[in-house]
Amino acid sequence: MKSVVYSQPGLPIEHAQSLYDADLPIPTPGARDLLVEVKAIAVNPVDTKIRASRGGDTPQVLGWDAVGVVREVGADASLFKPGDEVFYAGAIDRAGCYSELHVVDERIVGAKPHSLNVAEAAALPLTAITAWELLFDRLRVEEQGGQGQRLLVIGAGGGVGSILVQLARRLTQLTVIGTASRPQTRQWIKDLGAHHVIDHSAPLAPQLRELGLEPIDHVISLTHTDTYLEQLVEVLRPQGQLALIDDPVQLDVMPLKRKSLSLHWELMFTRSLYQTDDMIKQHQLLCRVAQLVDDGVLKTTLGEHFGKIDAANLKRAHAVIESGKAWGKIVLEGF
Repeated sequence: MKSVVYSQPGLPIEHAQSLYDADLPIPTPGARDLLVEVKAIAVNPVDTKIRASRGGDTPQVLGWDAVGVVREVGADASLFKPGDEVFYAGAIDRAGCYSELHVVDERIVGAKPHSLNVAEAAALPLTAITAWELLFDRLRVEEQGGQGQRLLVIGAGGGVGSILVQLARRLTQLTVIGTASRPQTRQWIKDLGAHHVIDHSAPLAPQLRELGLEPIDHVISLTHTDTYLEQLVEVLRPQGQLALIDDPVQLDVMPLKRKSLSLHWELMFTRSLYQTDDMIKQHQLLCRVAQLVDDGVLKTTLGEHFGKIDAANLKRAHAVIESGKAWGKIVLEGF
């Protein structure tokens, strides 16, 4: 089957072997697995991070956002049948979806939104799971709750921020404030429903104060948390909450103590990595997201379509991700 792979970690994306086309054997599904014919994928920062840090003796397959059609089901699989259209983010400890055929545990797979084409749907799974878990599982905001409270989203124009802003605006009563530094991303965040957009390249507190938005009850930091930490502690109310998804080299949490601020980590791969008892919640939330899309409550966060799934186009996508200038999600479609 056609695949895009790499072997040696840490190669610059312009290197011939950083990503290359290959032909790999078709995988065999396990008991709870689906064998999916991949129709479209999206590219995420995790793809570039894994490519930079993890290699192997055999070709490695990246990719954790896919839409496709079920071709086979495992002996104990019961949620889907051959021919079903699905979307999912997969598991970080298994081969990724830069392949024509992909194996994934059915408990982390959802039914594809009927109203979206495959490229539009591919933009959603990983970021929707991350955003949903951040808001409802980690910060424990209740649906239709949060009245009178303020949520600040650092880096709201990226993939996770793009769906998080929608979830917070449509499913809660929080006042949603996003940050962006470029006109394009500022408008993107406004169009997705943020009540306010401020510039994270300038001091945050004066901008919030001018808008009458201090103090902040919840902060979700999606990028450069170590850079913004001092400012986030400043703008959060006593006993407020800080959640994050990025990978700071260092994070001094002692400044949180004076205000009794709570810190919440989110990694959407945790449930699949540890095969947790509630792993099936990712199936359930993806099906819920699909229904919300079909009902017109949420919309795709597709930012750019980079063409077919091959090494050349994936290299372009990785380069944009690594530049930090992506907005929404980059998707690719067909082999």
